[in-house]
Amino acid sequence: MSRSVTTSRSFQKFLISPRRSLTATAPLWAARSQCQTRQSSHSPLGNPSAPQRKKVTINTLRSLHQKDEPITMITAHDFPSAHVADHAGMDMILVGDSLAMVALGMEDTSEVVLDEMILHCRSVSRATKAAFTIGDLPMGSYEIAPEQALESAIRVVKEGRVQSVKLEGGVEFAPTIEKITRAGIPVLGHVGLTPQRQHAMGGFRVQGKTTTGALKVLEDALAVQAAGCFAVVLEAVPAEVAALVTNKLKIPTIGIGAGNGCSGQVLVQVDMSGNFPPGRFLPKFVKQYGNVWAESLKAIELYKNEVKSRQYPAPAHTYPMVPEELTEFERLIEARRA
Repeated sequence: MSRSVTTSRSFQKFLISPRRSLTATAPLWAARSQCQTRQSSHSPLGNPSAPQRKKVTINTLRSLHQKDEPITMITAHDFPSAHVADHAGMDMILVGDSLAMVALGMEDTSEVVLDEMILHCRSVSRATKAAFTIGDLPMGSYEIAPEQALESAIRVVKEGRVQSVKLEGGVEFAPTIEKITRAGIPVLGHVGLTPQRQHAMGGFRVQGKTTTGALKVLEDALAVQAAGCFAVVLEAVPAEVAALVTNKLKIPTIGIGAGNGCSGQVLVQVDMSGNFPPGRFLPKFVKQYGNVWAESLKAIELYKNEVKSRQYPAPAHTYPMVPEELTEFERLIEARRA
């Protein structure tokens, strides 16, 4: 108790000491104020300088299609991945159910649930200022009945804060798509290879390789167009078939493994940016444009080594303290030991 009293009195003397007048301590308070205004490591990512562009809307996408200008789309699963995609000028950003594997470490897309998709949609929507955003409806959230699908779509738009939804399926899901679009929610269709149904298809197999298969892809695409889709994804379809289907439709087609005869293209960001370890399997249609994994690994290993060798943090990375304050702090510590 005596030590506590001594310390308390030392602070009192320090505060009322004549040499600590307001005038004398003004520089100290100014320095202290400067320290307090520094940003912590938990500050928002902010808005890096980039040319301002108008918000992409359904009308923007229609205009691009009419001008035969390819539409760009990429996936994003969180704030940072959406942030960079939006600043790169993507027309559309898809919160795809592929995040089950690339963000959550699941085996396939069938594991992810609606609540998880909504959480990721919210994160992406906070970062996206210009691109048109789409949220995937995961397996189990729309197949039971059109009413279930509409309820799920409303949640994705209201809670996930995206502008539209995507669902897989053709003719058999036309009534479901129509139910959603009649409620005023834009729908992006998805035909050809539909990963949520991989087990029924015998795995991830190219669709439309036979005349019968190609006619099925066309039939599905026409059905989702008639149901009100503003565009449709064609996945893992021969380029010639995709080009012919595209020419038969009035809405844009977004290809993924479907050649460049489509109205636009989409890739999974983790795949195309190279944000994965060496040896990971990539589908034939993926072109790797970067090596984020190697750059991240290099940076993290360098950080680890500098911490181990005490090179980091250097004086440039530390916060200063006014010498007089430090001297008084040291004096008080010594007083506690007495």
